Amino acid sequence: MTTLLEARYRTVLRLLPAYYREAREEEMVEVYLWDVDQETQDQSRPTLGEVASIAALAVRSRLAAAGAPRRYALFGSAVRNFALYAVLLQAAAVVSDEVLRVTWSATRGLREWDLFLTGFTGSGPLPTVVAVAGWVLPLLWTVGFFALVHDRRRVARAAVLLAALPSLWPVIEPLVTEWPMSAPYFVTANALFAWLPALAVCAAYHRDAPPAVLPVGTPGLAFLACCVVTGGSVALLPTMADLAWAPATCFVLAALGWLLLRTRRAESGVGSGALALAVLGLLILAVRTASLILWIGLPLPAVYLAGAYAQATALTLLVLVLAVVARRDLAPR
Repeated sequence: MTTLLEARYRTVLRLLPAYYREAREEEMVEVYLWDVDQETQDQSRPTLGEVASIAALAVRSRLAAAGAPRRYALFGSAVRNFALYAVLLQAAAVVSDEVLRVTWSATRGLREWDLFLTGFTGSGPLPTVVAVAGWVLPLLWTVGFFALVHDRRRVARAAVLLAALPSLWPVIEPLVTEWPMSAPYFVTANALFAWLPALAVCAAYHRDAPPAVLPVGTPGLAFLACCVVTGGSVALLPTMADLAWAPATCFVLAALGWLLLRTRRAESGVGSGALALAVLGLLILAVRTASLILWIGLPLPAVYLAGAYAQATALTLLVLVLAVVARRDLAPR
């Protein structure tokens, strides 16, 4: 006879995917009921710890690796690829941007350097803490990337979560200061661009997941190449550079290179790579679009608007192509 506690456990276990329940549900129910007195089972409930553990297992089993049904294995691979590519892009964009800022300020005379330092020290304790955190914490994207490719998963999770924190300040600022939120579309898109990769790292690189591997090259070479592209896109066309310019440029070139590489060699799991790039491109397109909305009605140079619209168009076309490739590669065989 099924007790109320057993029914409650089975209800919670429905969080797990069907393939996992078929293999493990009976065993798990037996384990949960093993030391619970039969007479008290109708008055008991699963503990919060047990529910949280099952929820975490549900995420892990849906982002599965080897041994899972094909769609779960490919979905898990896509999320891991998305996390790896996004963290690499964030790391390169941050490092190149901060190097360029320091170089510009240090080579333009004492006035520019004093102006740079005043951004950290001239506005009171809270703005100073926020400015320093906004400068230092994003550098942890680089720590997260190299920790990920060297299979230091706890370090990678901690690093990317800390690196994403500054993106929340524009949301928190209106709650603790008198300044209203400005540019809500851009703030939301930028926060998603930071937090979705960070959460993907935490969820998809679980203990059963395979190590992070780039499709081509070594991690150091890939990071250097991305830094050169993001920094070069700003240095060569400084009038075009807003927060979306460098990441979008790097993504466009990297995605085109990936598509070219795909045509030249067969690669296992290529469908998951296409899906990962399509989602990442969609996120960058959201940031690009939000930045364009931010400048509507302002007297900007025609060359700036032309470049931004051209970049948005290229991103849109690439996302569509990658989505078609992913759909074809992920189709049942």
